[in-house]
Amino acid sequence: MELSSDACRTRVVLDIVGDKWSLLVVRNLRDGPRRFTELKRSIDGISQRMLTVKLRSLERDGILTRTVHEVMPPHVNYELTDMGRTLREATAPLLNWSVTHLTRIDAARAAYDARQG
Repeated sequence: MELSSDACRTRVVLDIVGDKWSLLVVRNLRDGPRRFTELKRSIDGISQRMLTVKLRSLERDGILTRTVHEVMPPHVNYELTDMGRTLREATAPLLNWSVTHLTRIDAARAAYDARQG
């Protein structure tokens, strides 16, 4: 019974960290702390609201930390935790694979769509 419960809980965690926005946030924090605006500029297509949601979710799950620097105006930095860095290491090959094969995937999709049309 316990194994089944762990499998269900694992699925929930994979749903959280397995979406494209979360993986792109983690990837963009690979070189150290970044501010919200830096992340927003570096993640093509993400809305301000979606970035906020993903950052909160990743912080809640212990993947990143949020640090507020009390200066004027206040600065907020996001940084991977130790667990977040291991997630980055685990997902880097998947992200690299997608970049390597993007052109071939686009061609396969176009060929498929042409056959269906």
